[in-house]
Amino acid sequence: MALVYQPVMQLSGILFSLLGWVLSCLTTYLPQWKNLNLELNELEIWTMGLWQACVVQEEGGMQCKDFDSFLALPPELRISRILMFFSNGSGLLGLLLSGFGMDCLKIGERQQEQKKRLLLFGGMLVWISGITAIVPVSWVAHSTVQEFWDENIPDIVPRWDFGEALFVGWLAGFCLILGGSLLNCTICSTEVHPSSVHYSVAEQQDQCQRLETETRP
Repeated sequence: MALVYQPVMQLSGILFSLLGWVLSCLTTYLPQWKNLNLELNELEIWTMGLWQACVVQEEGGMQCKDFDSFLALPPELRISRILMFFSNGSGLLGLLLSGFGMDCLKIGERQQEQKKRLLLFGGMLVWISGITAIVPVSWVAHSTVQEFWDENIPDIVPRWDFGEALFVGWLAGFCLILGGSLLNCTICSTEVHPSSVHYSVAEQQDQCQRLETETRP
């Protein structure tokens, strides 16, 4: 039964990993990590991402400006850039290695041990990619909550709120972790090769013939 579900689990793991990697790349470049609504002008919505800040106007559309300096960014945004780049790179490498290690791929059929190692290493990279995608998103969300409820900030000062990119990042991390876990679970299933089955049957037949010859008078 494990042999029947093993290709299905591998394909499901690859699909979840691919979906998570695409969402992770999308989260990296979305400018909606933080949203700010101004009470003085409700027609404008300010957004902040890892690369630029934008203002959304009801009549004029969206206007964005890139950040001038990397060092001028808050610590959570600087670290988030690095972690999201690492997440995207490790996710892509994990997808490539896992793809070459799948059983449905006819390349390297005689090298099953090497394919299992590629699948295991690729699944681990995908799983790590999911963790490194959730960490920066959760860090930015935590700092946003702290700033929102900070009593030292006057009430007249506008407060930042969660942006849509944070929810996309959480979904990306969940898909990557699920995909990497499915790929690693397929390694745990034991596979019985036909050659080993034929060998064991032949060995049992030889033993039976020896017993018959020894018991004859």
